[in-house]
Amino acid sequence: MNATSTRRMARVRPLLHVSKAEHFFVANVAPDFDSDAGRVWTVIDSPFPGSPANAGSVPRSGWGTGDTVEEGSFIFLSPSVPANVLGMAHNTGPSGRNLPPRAFLKAATSVVGPGDGIELGPGVGRVEPEAELTIVIGSKVRGLTLRNARTAVLGFTIGNDVSARDLQKSDELWTSAKSQDTFTPAGPWIVAGLNDADLVIGIEHNGVELKTASSADLGWGVDEILVYLTSFMTLYPGDLVLTGFPAECARLVPGDTVTCHIEGIGELTNPVVAVA
Repeated sequence: MNATSTRRMARVRPLLHVSKAEHFFVANVAPDFDSDAGRVWTVIDSPFPGSPANAGSVPRSGWGTGDTVEEGSFIFLSPSVPANVLGMAHNTGPSGRNLPPRAFLKAATSVVGPGDGIELGPGVGRVEPEAELTIVIGSKVRGLTLRNARTAVLGFTIGNDVSARDLQKSDELWTSAKSQDTFTPAGPWIVAGLNDADLVIGIEHNGVELKTASSADLGWGVDEILVYLTSFMTLYPGDLVLTGFPAECARLVPGDTVTCHIEGIGELTNPVVAVA
């Protein structure tokens, strides 16, 4: 994939890890993500200053700042460990501007990474994925304006706002519908410097491409969303803000595979599994 951005960042775990809690941050500046250069990453310091949850692990051989690592030597994790995960309600198209902006919380514990299973328990009812352009916050911010909102943006990743539709009807706060374990896959990396004005957004469900849309179709844009959110709360480094889903989705059942894709970022793929 080619991107206009000059940098990607990711949170990763070496395949030969010291512990399952180990994680490092890596960066890549190759414009072609699928090239040989796009698969060789450089270990960097955490891009989330002041966030203990996003501090990198203690360096070890081959995993110190400035070391280069091959993509096959690690797995991608969710791009950050967020304190807050927020989504935008009703931001599915231009008609969203007919309503005031409204946000909902998703539990930070619902965040998983690429390749992790989306777990569906018994009685959860109809569940659907939502591929969403996701803002990754880079600094502690409050009271942003349209003039400075972009200073809070480290970059963008892909978020899958998995949603239990029946529970949305019975839970007016959407907590049980949006915050179940594994209901927020995110990744595989953060793209910095991306022009988010008109990016194709879509879902591939079991190999079938569903109808796509564009980030331009969202009622409320990135800057407006950040101004709204920071008018009443502080956002912290590593927080994730899912901006809304304008495209087509389909029902998920165990055994499915869902891929969310966004132009300029890439693909986020997760299997769907049953849990007791």
